[in-house]
Amino acid sequence: MQVTETLTDGLKRGFTVVVPEPELAVKREKRLAELGRTMQVPGFRPGKVPMSLVRKRYGSAVAAEVAEGAINAASDQLLAERNLRPAMQPKLEVTKHGENSDLEFTVEMEILPDITIPGLGDIVLKKPVATVTDEAVADALAKLADQRKTFEKVEEIRPAVAGEQLTVDFIGRIDGVAFEGGSATDVPIIIAGPGFIPGFSEQMEGMTAAETRTITVPFPEDYGAKDLAGKTAAFEITGKSLAVPKVAEIDDEFAKTLGMESLADLQKTISEQISREYQTLTRLKLKRSLLDALSDKAVFEAPQGLVDAEFNEIWRQVEAEKAAGRADPEDAEKDEATLRAEYRGIADRRVRLGLLVAEIGRANNIVVSDQDLQRAMFNEAMKYRDQAMQVLEFFKKNPRELERFRGPIFEDKVVDYLLGTLTLEEVSVTPEELAADPEV
Repeated sequence: MQVTETLTDGLKRGFTVVVPEPELAVKREKRLAELGRTMQVPGFRPGKVPMSLVRKRYGSAVAAEVAEGAINAASDQLLAERNLRPAMQPKLEVTKHGENSDLEFTVEMEILPDITIPGLGDIVLKKPVATVTDEAVADALAKLADQRKTFEKVEEIRPAVAGEQLTVDFIGRIDGVAFEGGSATDVPIIIAGPGFIPGFSEQMEGMTAAETRTITVPFPEDYGAKDLAGKTAAFEITGKSLAVPKVAEIDDEFAKTLGMESLADLQKTISEQISREYQTLTRLKLKRSLLDALSDKAVFEAPQGLVDAEFNEIWRQVEAEKAAGRADPEDAEKDEATLRAEYRGIADRRVRLGLLVAEIGRANNIVVSDQDLQRAMFNEAMKYRDQAMQVLEFFKKNPRELERFRGPIFEDKVVDYLLGTLTLEEVSVTPEELAADPEV
């Protein structure tokens, strides 16, 4: 083949490639001969069909097949011979192809920059470490006991207070008309507790089991039932019985209800669980600090095609958040041109950081194995519990979907590798400080 370089501009490259017709003709004849050996035509024995008939039936299809194969082979050869690494799929365009003529096509691409891994020895990361305290374990135990509390009915007719349970009948009306799903009987409701429309259970405080009360509650604008969203309803509530909470005693018997042999075993298990949660938060903080440090060292030009793709995805999310009424308040004060410039800067940073992480991984032979992908698949399936088997079946039928895990797994493996080689300085912090968002 003949290759002429037509463009060299930063990371952009362009070439014109010509594959000579005699080379294509040899491949066409070889392919036609293969088809002729199996072609069946009445009146001819297998393998004895005249080439003119083979060419008549398959000539056009074979010409297209050979041309496509020649383009792919020539493109691969071009990349290999010139040691080019495209940032995205190269753009190919056939400019000349016809019977008895050379095949000519153009190749345009952006290549990955030559990345020299910077020195990382000067990176020193603060490793925030929180200690599991007796108070933290006690708080966790108290929450467990509260979750398993029972309610005991009281005969005394008195006002209900927050945290107590009032069993009621109620009927809801909008503009005086009862609406579907707005009525129920014998419903236990915790006063000022969660689970109902905001403001519903709170307005029941002070009711007695012998009282009927009407309260007015607006449905949230984003309420699930669109015919009720944003509307105000009046609920007529009739009290029927009152019950008070009885929190379980935190002792060995309580521990046994949770599958533990003793309270000491339960405390140890909770302490280990909290410790794992702290370790996860510590790693997240370390990872963020590491990526910030690497970003400062990723000083090279990013392929604009990759930046465009990353920016488009970011902007799509920004627009979606805006449409849902969840736009960043700081963004609301800026015009679109300013926002686009800022988010494009973020996209450029992400691309450069991603390329540097990829180069570090490549230089240190870090790979994502099939076992890594399988483990990620099972972890994903376990998130759906009752539907876990359906999720696994989906991945089995769509193996390419596993590839979406490859990037995050690779990044985490590179991060783990670097955290094992860099200098980490432990800093004692409170659990609240460990959990706090550093941007807040």
